[in-house]
Amino acid sequence: MLMKYFLFVALATSVVSCNLAQNSTTPVASIDSSTRVDYANTITASELSELLYEFADDKMQGRKTGEPGQKMAAEYLKNFYESRSIQAPLGDGNYFQPVPATYFNGKEGADSENVVAFIPGSEKPEEVIVLSSHYDHVGMYDGEVFNGADDDGSGTVSMLEIAEAFQQAVKDGNGPKRSILFLHVTAEEIGLYGSKYYTDNPIFPLENTVCNLNTDMIGRIDPKKADNPNYVYLIGSDKLSQELHDLSEKVAKEYSDLELDYTFNDDNDPNRFYYRSDHYNFAKHNIPVIFYFNGVHEDYHRPTDTPDKIEYELMEKRARLIFQTAWEVANREERIIANKLK
Repeated sequence: MLMKYFLFVALATSVVSCNLAQNSTTPVASIDSSTRVDYANTITASELSELLYEFADDKMQGRKTGEPGQKMAAEYLKNFYESRSIQAPLGDGNYFQPVPATYFNGKEGADSENVVAFIPGSEKPEEVIVLSSHYDHVGMYDGEVFNGADDDGSGTVSMLEIAEAFQQAVKDGNGPKRSILFLHVTAEEIGLYGSKYYTDNPIFPLENTVCNLNTDMIGRIDPKKADNPNYVYLIGSDKLSQELHDLSEKVAKEYSDLELDYTFNDDNDPNRFYYRSDHYNFAKHNIPVIFYFNGVHEDYHRPTDTPDKIEYELMEKRARLIFQTAWEVANREERIIANKLK
């Protein structure tokens, strides 16, 4: 299946080899003169809200791994990508990477699936940037639905908007030089199993994976930041790659007014957030990572984590920053490298 897919990528590359996308330091030349800022600006608070009210609705039953609500959520993601003509990397319209229940080490959860979509690179299709978020949550208890609007509905729908922005660039002839895999993982809440399954059974070789940008909770404000809410916590950017960290800082200064807060990046952070979301399974393989996070709040893992409490304008800024960072990594001349291995 993988060889078949690489033949497909080679064909896709030949079709788009006339792509006029330029490197990350210059405006993008295109048929309609759109720029990376124009594409980022297609990520809007109103569209994020519309998507999240659907994705974190009661009908999704809290999206517990292996349960009917999680299956419904997986179909929702698949249908989004199909409707935007964003490709299935497994071929034949298959957006699901099965994850068997036996993989969960006896923990609760039936057979499940990661949801994957793919935009092939125009010049370096073999080099892959993985954007990830987990789409599962904790289900229902005592008749109450744990909607998980922030955790991690916010990251999930932000990835959808980012994918749509990149696909618009493709349609304009400005597709990314490197490939982008959109990886929605299951079973995060029971032990990061979906992302671990992917790194144990990668669709694309891990040695070809440039970096992982992981988004887990970007829709709310940490009570400790109430007086300065224009921020996002970044974790892990400098752990393996100084290049990725410096690029991230450069992009934020040029394309965002968000404060990059590294409070939880401290090696001595008692919360140990670096080890608690899906990027860690990539970091274990020496793949550079950034974890985007808003911190915890009073509705964390409670039935009150609902779409009406999301700060959509702030979430828009955070999603646009992630898009711009992915754009920079995808279109720079040289590949990001891990130069701080321990």
